[in-house]
Amino acid sequence: MKFTLRQLSYFKSLCEHRNFGRAAQACHVSQPALSVQIKALEDLMGGILVERRARDVILTPLGRTVLAQSDQILQAAAELDRLAQDQGSNQRSLSLGVIPTVAPYLLPGLLAGLRAHDLHLRIQVREARTERLLEALQTGALDVAIMALPSGVSGVIEEELFADHFLLAGSSKRLQQLNAGQAAVGPTDLKAEQLMLLEDGHCLTDQALAVCGVARSASGINMGAGSLPTLSRLVAAGFGLTLMPELAVGAECSATKDLCVQRFIGEQPHRRIGLLRRASTAGDGWFQDLAAVARQTGLDILGKAQKDFGPAIGAPEIL
Repeated sequence: MKFTLRQLSYFKSLCEHRNFGRAAQACHVSQPALSVQIKALEDLMGGILVERRARDVILTPLGRTVLAQSDQILQAAAELDRLAQDQGSNQRSLSLGVIPTVAPYLLPGLLAGLRAHDLHLRIQVREARTERLLEALQTGALDVAIMALPSGVSGVIEEELFADHFLLAGSSKRLQQLNAGQAAVGPTDLKAEQLMLLEDGHCLTDQALAVCGVARSASGINMGAGSLPTLSRLVAAGFGLTLMPELAVGAECSATKDLCVQRFIGEQPHRRIGLLRRASTAGDGWFQDLAAVARQTGLDILGKAQKDFGPAIGAPEIL
């Protein structure tokens, strides 16, 4: 093997940043040093990997093929490095992925709980959207992932953790206007032009549209927020209404002074949050242990939310 992991790593960084200067900065090397390694890799591959432009680079067909293979090689190398570190330090490691609308709320308690159960467990966390987590899970870059169910892919084991109910969130004035003249509000009472949601690509946006019975193509929907904290601040300022997961409502109401929430009428709409692993990976008890800690962490958060903001009608009892 004539190429090196350093060359593949530099090439991957160049593909991600699409600029030699930014890629070099990310790799903590000088731009000339990175350029030399990329050129050496091109010589070994027998062709140009990127088209060089003034402030950008574009992958060639050969470059796309090399990038795909580089990803697999670098992931395998990282796994070997992690295994060697585990063996040398008598530790076990776990690579865990979590979707962004769950990670900030579940992870602090989950990580504390896992370390309390196993002081020798080293945890690597990756926060990403569902599509990327599933890809990383299937390629072996992740051991497990926490996301909304069902995943819709084959070859994985899904363990449901809890039901995460949706509340209606917005400014006090917006909610008062919505409630005027009706006893209670259901999800389908919301109009497309009233909704403010996360940007396209978040599974929570798809779930909210389905719950409200609103088509993605409907005019007037504002899908511009990149995170739940941003979305919370926007709707608190009066820019529309949104569906807030029960898992997040306590943290977001504490962080956003003018954010108001209310339960929907009748049985509460919800999403199912679960833990996934590859079916080809042996469980050996660790998967169920992890699920138990994650489930209890989530139920503790949901229990407090139901105490502070009222019970979720139709939800299983949370002790």
